[in-house]
Parts: sequence; structure tokens; C-alpha cells
Amino acid sequence: MTRYGMLIDLERCTGCLACRSACQRQNSLPADMGFIRYEHEEQEAFPNGRPSLVPVQCMHCEDAPCVSVCPTGASYVGAGGLVAVEEGKCIGCLYCVAACPYQVRVRNEETGAVDKCRLCAVSGVDGSHGCTCVDVCPTQARLVGDLDDPDSEISRTIARRNAQPLSAGLTKAKIYYAR
Repeated sequence: MTRYGMLIDLERCTGCLACRSACQRQNSLPADMGFIRYEHEEQEAFPNGRPSLVPVQCMHCEDAPCVSVCPTGASYVGAGGLVAVEEGKCIGCLYCVAACPYQVRVRNEETGAVDKCRLCAVSGVDGSHGCTCVDVCPTQARLVGDLDDPDSEISRTIARRNAQPLSAGLTKAKIYYAR
């Protein structure tokens, strides 16, 4: 079984926002709406520390609270284990927004529907096309692949770098961060 995920290497990420901009273009999002946001993080205590930006997006949780609270089934776990939203079924109740512990769901003001990172499922994570945010990253800080294949580049890199989800124990996230 294929189970897609992503690795974000925070040592390589410069916070240039290219991933966010490309994602906005790919998904025809307005300038004030994004599937990727940035959190400020201090990596070490002052005076040795250096601030960094941590990109945060849908974690495509295996135990996605946003899916379990959706009254219409608009939020669901689809192919490859990716959490998806069927816009036509979304009634804009915002239950999924409230349930997401990462606060990465956004409401489209024009349609009223809630949306989020799709891990470019519409483009084909299956190898026919990579994720836009991965493709545009100038430092190659992002990697997407099959977490169930121990020989995949993402699985090997997660193991080698001891990458962890953003908030271990919060959910069973499929987005990993190497620090």
C-alpha cells in the first residue's frame, strides 16, 4: 500500500516563501490565502540562537480529526492516505477548521468552502508530476514520497536524519521535519 508523506529539511529551508507562492499559483488562491504558513522558531537560546521560519501545512494525518468531525463527508482520506476535501460537499460549517490541531485549513471567501494543502494530489503524487512546493524549492528542502517503501528516498532520509513530525504525539502526521 502506498502512503504518501513529505519531509521538510529545516536546515536547508531559507524561508524564501517560494513554496507558498508556487502553491498559491498552482491552486489559484488569492494573495491573502495560502495552504502554507510560516511559524517563527528560535533554534537556540540567545545569544547563540538564530531565528528561522518553519513552513506549516496540512499534515495529512492518519488519524485526522478534521475528517472525523465533518458532517457531510467532504473531508476524507483519499488515495495514498492523503486527507482531501470535496468542495461540492463542503457546507462551510468550519468544524474541520476548529478540529485541526495545526490550524492549517483555510476558508475560501468566494465559495465559502474550506480547503487545505492537497500535496498536489490533483497533479499526481504518483510520480507523473511532483508537488509544486517541492519543484520550486531552490535549496531542495522538501521531499515527497512513499512512507511505506523503506527503500524510498524519503524513508531513508527520515531514518538517517531522525526526522519527526512537527508535534510528536499530537496526531499521526505524515509531514516530517529534519532539524
